[in-house]
Amino acid sequence: MLLGSLALLAVSFVMVVGWYMDDRVVAAANIKAQTDLATCGEIIDKTYPGVWSVQERNLYKGPTKISLNNDLVDHLSDLTGDSVTVFMGDTRVATTVRGSNGERTIGTKVSDPVAQTVLENGQTYIGEANVVDQWYQTGYVPLRAENGNIIGIFYVGISHAYEQKIIRRSLTTMVAIGLTLTMLVALLAWFFLQRVIVYPLHNITLGTRDLATGHLTEKIKVSNAKEIGELEDAFNQMVEQLQKFKGGIDWAVDTTSENGSIETIETTPANEKELVSGLNTAWCIGEEGLPKGLNEDTLDQIIQFLNLNRRALSAEDVADGVKLTRVTVRRYLEFLEQRGVLKSEQKYGAVGRPVKLFISL
Repeated sequence: MLLGSLALLAVSFVMVVGWYMDDRVVAAANIKAQTDLATCGEIIDKTYPGVWSVQERNLYKGPTKISLNNDLVDHLSDLTGDSVTVFMGDTRVATTVRGSNGERTIGTKVSDPVAQTVLENGQTYIGEANVVDQWYQTGYVPLRAENGNIIGIFYVGISHAYEQKIIRRSLTTMVAIGLTLTMLVALLAWFFLQRVIVYPLHNITLGTRDLATGHLTEKIKVSNAKEIGELEDAFNQMVEQLQKFKGGIDWAVDTTSENGSIETIETTPANEKELVSGLNTAWCIGEEGLPKGLNEDTLDQIIQFLNLNRRALSAEDVADGVKLTRVTVRRYLEFLEQRGVLKSEQKYGAVGRPVKLFISL
């Protein structure tokens, strides 16, 4: 569950970051397009001084012919990493954009939204645009003749493939970091579970096996986890009871050996004989069996506790002793009371509700 939660958290984090980065990359591409437009404009002005003009159906910059000038657009593309195009009017006359056949798309038209913004309104266009059936983050700026008339467009574009490449690279880095952190957290969690839960439970299990095979063991020690600590207390109480029981057997055997006879072995301490005869599990259950919801092993556990504590006890006292809930213990005590093994009386204090005490008969 822990590893599953960490994996779900990591996947959710990557998805959210991916969505966030998509917007940020688009914004960064638009800024790059604006910057590249300015950079390319300065390079063209310094390399080819003069004004933009149309001569003999070709676009010129000063005395230099720009139409079909692939060296210019290729050089600018190498510098910026963008696709670069020069338009005469709305028609491509020099470009790095290639069609499906691999040829430069000379003679194709600019999209209508861009033509409206740049050629008719005389504004710079920054944003997404369809360039020869592919989507780019683009920048378009009008080219003006000496008299101020718009005679063409200069374009730079950043393909969506480039944007996705940036996103993938960033997400790959984040996934690698996330997996490393997840593995580190998993190792720490494993160490914590081993130290606080698994190792203490293993000690208790080994102790229980020793008892099951008849080898009494020393008390165990658990230093962490409240619930395991309660299990430790219950186990140690069982060890104490078995040690007392074994001590009674040893005492009886030693006494018999000294007298030279093995006629009778007393296995029950004298101060418990009378109580054991009354609190016998088989006698309490009877032929009709236990009521629904009661368990013979639990009843036997409660009877053993009552045998060891011959005094007036509340349901809470017994529940603390046997490590069960007070509601469960009360049902068993009331059953024993119905059987005539216990009697109850109310103890009234100065304040609060009276406490019901159970006394062995």
